[in-house]
This record gives sequence, structure tokens and C-alpha cells, in this order.
Amino acid sequence: MAKRQHVVPNKSGGWSVRREGALRVTKSFASKQEAVTYAKNAAKEHHGELVIHGADGLIKARDNYGTDPHPPKDKH
Repeated sequence: MAKRQHVVPNKSGGWSVRREGALRVTKSFASKQEAVTYAKNAAKEHHGELVIHGADGLIKARDNYGTDPHPPKDKH
């Protein structure tokens, strides 16, 4: 199963990347954009999903870089 990479706010005011199911964060960053870039590369490398959370902890965006079991149908 492909792993999800979550970009989440951390207690020190920065942002962290946490692989789903991991007990610890993978890496912490000062800015959200740095964390998103790192997590996006990890998701692509492992054919997984990127899940970006907002400062409130709620999911704001998702991107799938793996095998999507329900890909969108081409309308052309």
C-alpha cells in the first residue's frame, strides 16, 4: 500500500511532514511551502498521496502520485 505524506502544523509554529502511520515526524520546516515541496517529492518517489493540512489541522488539499483506484474519467 502506498503511504500518505501529511503536511501538518507543529507546536513550534513551523510545519512538519509526517508519513501516515509513523510515530515521529519525518522532517520539520520553517515554512509551509518548504514542507509541501519536500512531501510532494516523497509522495512522488513512493507513488503515494500528499495530504496538506491547514493551520487549523483540517485537510485543505490532496494530490495522488500513485495508482489511483478511482481515476477520473476522460471526458474527451
